[in-house]
Amino acid sequence: MAEPRVTIYTKFGCGYCFRAKRLLESKGIDYTEHDITFGGAKRDEMLARAPMARTVPQIFIGEVHVGGSDDLAALEREGKLDALLAA
Repeated sequence: MAEPRVTIYTKFGCGYCFRAKRLLESKGIDYTEHDITFGGAKRDEMLARAPMARTVPQIFIGEVHVGGSDDLAALEREGKLDALLAA
């Protein structure tokens, strides 16, 4: 079974984005990063996927909207992140 595709929407210089990427990298998880610093089509895509999202990062595992960096870290602390990544 293939790993779910992880997508993260970020902005340049965002400490929370860095922290989320570092957590994913520490687990050996590949991800696709979309920098939305200047808006554009990828920002619109993010808002279509998570209409209430106004901050970055916004993280998706497959089609599941995880939320931001704090949400990702909470899943890891609760021992739920690995299961979500393996789904």
